[in-house]
This record gives sequence, structure tokens and C-alpha cells, in this order.
Amino acid sequence: MPMVIDKKVQLSFPLGHHLHCLIAQLPNHLHREAGFHPVEQEAQWEAIKSVLDLVAAGEGNLKKLHFLLFPESCLPVNRLDELLLVIEKGFRPNTVTMIGVEHVRLREYRRFLERFKADNHEAIELVDRDIDSGDVLEMPVNWCMVLVKESDGGLRVFLEAKSHPFHGEEFIDKYHDLYRGRHFYLLRSRPSCFNFMAIICLDYLYRDLYSSNIKQIIDHANQLFFTTRQGLDTLFVIQCNPKPEHQAYRDVVCGFYGEYLEDLPGVRETVTVFGNASDETTLEGTVQSQGFGHSYVVINRNHRLEKVQSREFATDDFSGAPVCRLRFGSATRLLYFNLPLHHEIDPRSSRVPLKVHTIMQRSSWGGWEKVPSSGYDGEDEAVTESNVQKE
Repeated sequence: MPMVIDKKVQLSFPLGHHLHCLIAQLPNHLHREAGFHPVEQEAQWEAIKSVLDLVAAGEGNLKKLHFLLFPESCLPVNRLDELLLVIEKGFRPNTVTMIGVEHVRLREYRRFLERFKADNHEAIELVDRDIDSGDVLEMPVNWCMVLVKESDGGLRVFLEAKSHPFHGEEFIDKYHDLYRGRHFYLLRSRPSCFNFMAIICLDYLYRDLYSSNIKQIIDHANQLFFTTRQGLDTLFVIQCNPKPEHQAYRDVVCGFYGEYLEDLPGVRETVTVFGNASDETTLEGTVQSQGFGHSYVVINRNHRLEKVQSREFATDDFSGAPVCRLRFGSATRLLYFNLPLHHEIDPRSSRVPLKVHTIMQRSSWGGWEKVPSSGYDGEDEAVTESNVQKE
């Protein structure tokens, strides 16, 4: 089972005010070799770079951005150094970037861990244990980077490998099978006391209830609550998911927010952000039955989001799950919104807990422009909390 590793990072978020998140719902065009790899590496990097430049420029309220989320497997590994340079030189302090990277062999992933050893020494021990136990160095690794630009401007680099495969990443021939990551990071920011995780996909059904990855996260968050009275504030899930509305993901959400498990304090107020690739995504060797896209934000049902339906987003309860969900469309978009504050701040408040600030689409000149206002303005612009008196 993956180990949850606590890491302290220096992030000075504004106290008592909501934080801002940008999901880059970009397309992936991947072919299968040993794992999945970008087909058009130059075009893929240009799309990523256009988002990075937009964030670095900080026009409008993008100066307030705290979290930037890209899809799974989207960054060509030969552009990794350029990504680090743009973030180190151009991003503002107190910014977290989460991005999935092209598959590499385990031996190469181990070299990246060694390169960023200062932040990943516990992970190296876990990987070395696997290497010592068998012939696994040629196994493909689906991995991501969590890049934390701290309040003093320093850049921290955390690496994680996907902990379980989907059907397109599993083979009868075990030497083509995906390597299964052994750790997750729980990043505990100080002085803000804001705790968050970023993982690739989210497993509830793959293993039994007592050893599922989601149960591991819940148990760790509960231990954090019982020892410090802090919980897991936000869970970011990086995806390249062809079936984001599959019943299995509803079951994941139900299990996490307490329908199948008891209502547990460590994750009761967690905001879960699912960032997916857009509907222009293609994966060689897999059937695109329902399409990609539909990134979404899930919060505890006590927030009671009003029912909203617009061309770009909608609210629902994920077909009866014990949550409120803000669900975006499937097209290539930049989705900019705020993360809700804890509901316990004042349950009588009529303050809007979750707002969509901006939705952007690709422009004719290759940059980004706001979606025409008719798509999400007027009464549909704000996702609001109903003034229903609690019983």
C-alpha cells in the first residue's frame, strides 16, 4: 500500500479568505509504447507554455492564483527543465503547480528522484525497496510533479507515481505493466495551516475496502485531525479520464464523503478537485466511448449549492452522492474558480462558497480569451449556497 508522507512547505496564504485554483483542461494526444507518450510533443508543450505565460503575466485577478492543475501525462519529459525555469523565474511566491508527466522507465524515474533528493528522500527508499525485490527497472511509470514556489521564492519539487493502473495500463505480461507508486505526499503549509494533496487518479474499487488508496488517505487525515485538530483541506486529482461520469467515480466520491464509511472528521470539509484532459484527447489503443473533459469540484453536501445549469458548467449531486458538485464542460478550457472556505466558519452565512471567476478558450491567434459572456453570465455566473435554514 502507498505510504502517506507528511511534508512541511512555507506558503503564506491569506488567512480567512478563499484561495484560487485554475484547472487547465487541455487535450492529450498520446500513443502507446512503453506507457503513453505525447504524439505531438511540440504542440503539447506550446499549449502548456501558453498557460504558464498567462499565469506569469497575472492579468486581471490571475495575480491571486494559488493552485494550477494540469492533466495526467501531458508534459513531454524533454520539456521538464523549461517548465521548471518558467515557474522559478516567472511565477509569484505562494503558488503550487501540479502536472502529469510523460511516462518514463522506472530507472529514469529513479534518476529524477535522485535529482530532487532534498524533497524526495523518503520516496527514494520506497522505490529502492522495489528495485531490490525484483527486475522492475524497465517498467513504465506514470508520474506527476508538485511544484511549490514558497513564500521566500524558493522552488520545491515533489514527485509521485500513479499508485494503480486503469485497464489500458495493465497487461498479462507483467513487464509491460505499469509500476505502482508507493507514496503520496500530504503537504502541510505554514504559516497558513492549509493541508493539501495531489495524486494521479483516485482508487476505491481496485482493492478491497480495507486496503484501498482512498481509505489510506482518509485514515491519515483522521490521525491528523485527532492529533492536531486539522484535516485535509483540499485533494487535487490529476486525470486523463475517458469516462469521468462512470459509476465507479461516483462510488469513490460516496466513500470519501461518508456514505459507505462513517462520517469522518479528517475529510468532512475536504474540497476535492478533479482536473481532467479535454474532449479533444485521443489515446491510442483505447475506445473513446463517452469522451474526456468534465473536470469538477466536489464539496460536502452541507454547503448546499443551488441548482445551476449553463453552457459551461452545472451543479449536481453526482447522481445521488452525499455531496455538492460543480461540473464543467468537456471542451478545451481554462477554468478559474475559488476554493470554498470551511462551512463551520458560520453556518448561518449566506456568503457564496464557490464562484467561477473566469472560463477561457483558445483564441484564433493561439493564446487564451474569455468565453463569450452569454455562456456563463447573469444568474448563472455565481454558484450560490441556498439560504435554507438548518434543522
